[in-house]
Amino acid sequence: MGKDLTVSPLDRQNILNNSYALEKLEEHLGLGGILYEKELWFTKHQLVAIFRVSESTIEKYLASHNQELSANGYTVLRGQKLREFKALMDGTVTDYVTKTSVLGVFTFRAALNVAMLLVESDRARAIRSRILDIVIDVMAERAGGHTKYINQRDCNYLPAAYQEFNYRQAFTDALDKYLDMGKFKYGIYTNKVYQIIFREKAQEYKQILKLGKKDSPRYTMYAEVLKAISSLENGLAAHMKTQYEQLGRKLQQFEVDRLFDAANDNPFLKPIIEDARIKMASRDLGFRDALHQKLEAYIQSVPEGDFEKFLGETSRSLEKQLSDPEILAVFKRLKNR
Repeated sequence: MGKDLTVSPLDRQNILNNSYALEKLEEHLGLGGILYEKELWFTKHQLVAIFRVSESTIEKYLASHNQELSANGYTVLRGQKLREFKALMDGTVTDYVTKTSVLGVFTFRAALNVAMLLVESDRARAIRSRILDIVIDVMAERAGGHTKYINQRDCNYLPAAYQEFNYRQAFTDALDKYLDMGKFKYGIYTNKVYQIIFREKAQEYKQILKLGKKDSPRYTMYAEVLKAISSLENGLAAHMKTQYEQLGRKLQQFEVDRLFDAANDNPFLKPIIEDARIKMASRDLGFRDALHQKLEAYIQSVPEGDFEKFLGETSRSLEKQLSDPEILAVFKRLKNR
């Protein structure tokens, strides 16, 4: 994970949104702080001491990154909250803090945010290195040692995969029955589906995720991506059948290509395709450290809920999901449709 946290807001936020990494970082970094409302808090003077920089340096980053720091826990205490906080500081209260009527404070998360920004501090540089090491360890531990199939820890993956399998069968059957073309048509039009959904051919996708020759790309795809593929393949299969029946003959390649072009421009499909692109590009960069350059414009920080979905207690390996009677019941319902 060769990331420069000082220049990448996305990489910073992906770490700060990972509650499991934050828990380990708080345990191992030992930055100190004051326990208030079940959280560790830091004053500006404490950060000056931790990072060995001037007060004006901290102020500079507060001015230049105020929105980011505020979103990650920087706040200004006043009134009763300030009095409660001062009471917890014991002998660390300075004359300035005693007299002030407002006090800017940083949660542990915001303090880490500062550490990720400071280029003037050797201590902050060392902390950034430690942060990246701990995040890697946490990801590996919670994902069971690897992230290739982290998508399968989502409880929505199996139903989506099963549905996609059925729609895929309908799509390949349509190619077989309604397209006058050799067997290489299956590979060509599979790639066209992938290019519409996420702008990559199957081989490009496998290279980005460093998959082996025998690894199926679809086994690594998120539920939202599989649903987008299912929607596209199902629609194309239906349109091929309709045209075949209208013409009374098999379609030529150019006629099927027109159907794909129309699907690519279909406004009804646009929201589901864009959602799939955002999920795939953002999660693969955040969880797998894999960059889809053709989807770079869709990359966002991974939301906190996704860390719970793929790393949390409710996420389960595929093996455990398959042993769950409730999951098996879902499969039976899908099969009997």
